[in-house]
Amino acid sequence: MPSQLITVCAILHKDGKIFTARRAETKRFLPGKFELPGGHVEFGESLEVALKRELMEELDMEVEVHDPVYAFTYLNGENHVVEIDYLATLKNPEQSIVLHPEDHSEYRWMTLQEFEDMWGKDDAEYAAVEAGFRRI
Repeated sequence: MPSQLITVCAILHKDGKIFTARRAETKRFLPGKFELPGGHVEFGESLEVALKRELMEELDMEVEVHDPVYAFTYLNGENHVVEIDYLATLKNPEQSIVLHPEDHSEYRWMTLQEFEDMWGKDDAEYAAVEAGFRRI
């Protein structure tokens, strides 16, 4: 049965670069693709709380969530997904990032040119990254 989902992602920036993580190869949706970190909003959960929870669960990151920067929709099977992307910063810029192999296999801090080279401008999240770079 078709449904709608809400996801929140972080345009996490530091030193003029934005964080991205490669999805684990075991993921059903877009395995091995670099993405903005985040995840699904649980029923009754605020968007900011959901984003903080997802980043803690998947990468052991404590973040400060700032303004929303971009929103778009896409289809994932029978799901219509609404993605809202927020500017975010690490609570402690020196904190270590922990990869959980069931979620991600690697991460990178990237420039806008590196995003464009890796994703191309036709990628749905590229426009969010571009909007994020204009705000940092």
